[in-house]
Amino acid sequence: MPRSRAARLQNNPVDGHKRVLLAAPRGYCAGVDRAVVAVEKALERYGAPVYVRKQIVHNIHVVTELEEKGAIFVEEVDEVPTGAHVVFSAHGVSPAVVDAASDRGLHAIDATCPLVTKVHREAVRFARDDFEILLIGHEGHEEVEGTAGHAPDRVTIVNSPDEADTVVVKDPSKVVWLSQTTLSVDETMETVNRLRLRFPDLQAPPSDDICYATQNRQVAIKKVAVDADLVIVVGSSNSSNSVRLVEVALEYGAKAAYRVDYAEEIKQEWLDGVATVGVTSGASVPEVLVREVLEALDAAGYGDVEEIRTAEEDLMFSLPKELRQDASGQRDARALGGRAAGPDTPR
Repeated sequence: MPRSRAARLQNNPVDGHKRVLLAAPRGYCAGVDRAVVAVEKALERYGAPVYVRKQIVHNIHVVTELEEKGAIFVEEVDEVPTGAHVVFSAHGVSPAVVDAASDRGLHAIDATCPLVTKVHREAVRFARDDFEILLIGHEGHEEVEGTAGHAPDRVTIVNSPDEADTVVVKDPSKVVWLSQTTLSVDETMETVNRLRLRFPDLQAPPSDDICYATQNRQVAIKKVAVDADLVIVVGSSNSSNSVRLVEVALEYGAKAAYRVDYAEEIKQEWLDGVATVGVTSGASVPEVLVREVLEALDAAGYGDVEEIRTAEEDLMFSLPKELRQDASGQRDARALGGRAAGPDTPR
């Protein structure tokens, strides 16, 4: 679907110096980069079409670009022709989905983020040790469905801090919490603290389940929000971590905050009386979309851009094993997934 083009933003006067505070880190994380490259390489290796169960990552621009290259996105594997190649999204799948793909003779490529796979392994281990698992996350989200599917008889989903006050467990002495990787750190810990008040023996995962990228982006926008009259978050509506960034910005002092997929969605009235605009993007957003937002703001007089960096990221994940060699059997130069794209690393 072609993008609509909004009218150019006007450069209206405001009290104070117009500027942009650009949060860093922002945008692509290592798991997203790995998943997107996996689809691109599958198309190169096997030719179009390559099928993808669910959106490979939660970003409309990324999905549209991959569709143009020959990817076909489906809801379930029973929509994939027998014997075809199918990629599992970065959010992960349950064992039932893996089995269904096998039953149809599909060539499955698992692009699950390794940090999500870690949570799957934790669920399996705690279930094996006879623990009841309280999974903090949003019911219906692909990641939550995939994690719960690894221990379906042991998992209870806790959607919010308020649900922590009503959840029922069979044995309060054998209960552990796990979480969706893309949640608000603050809200997750509020949920955990309220659970612990009711279940003092509640155990925690061996390491934090919320991914490094989610945490880093929230820390960065917290620092920006304190000084921002307006925060613009680039990301899609079904991206949990992008939606959380809007909430965190408002909680930490931004006078207003909005999420957009594209620069043309910025409304002129958002800029009324605004001197300082904070900008960031979710972990599944390519940097080109942030650059378009900065160009639109520049046209409105916000040409002074200061990057506010709170962490450095250089984590890299290997591609799925099926894609580490080229068609001739030689190790592919991109076998180690690309580093998350930064401001000077266009994709």
